[in-house]
Amino acid sequence: MKPDVRIAMQQFIDQARETFPFGRPEAEVCNGPCDGCSMKLLAFLETELDDWESRIASGDRPGLAEFSRLMRTSRKIARVLHRGGLMDALPDR
Repeated sequence: MKPDVRIAMQQFIDQARETFPFGRPEAEVCNGPCDGCSMKLLAFLETELDDWESRIASGDRPGLAEFSRLMRTSRKIARVLHRGGLMDALPDR
């Protein structure tokens, strides 16, 4: 049986926090070729993850469309970070 959207989104948030380089210093993130502002993209994604984490903790139930949007946004940011050399591998679809 598949988990409900709320559990799946929390699992995705946990995986994203492990995968994305949120803890890297600014000098390391802003080093080399720049295809989009990696610092701003990481800050945006971290804000989105924080927002959904607090909404889930308060009992909000995300819909499938909202979950898909978060996944799509994460994949797009991961591609930019991968091109900039900040991520070794792209997350699974």
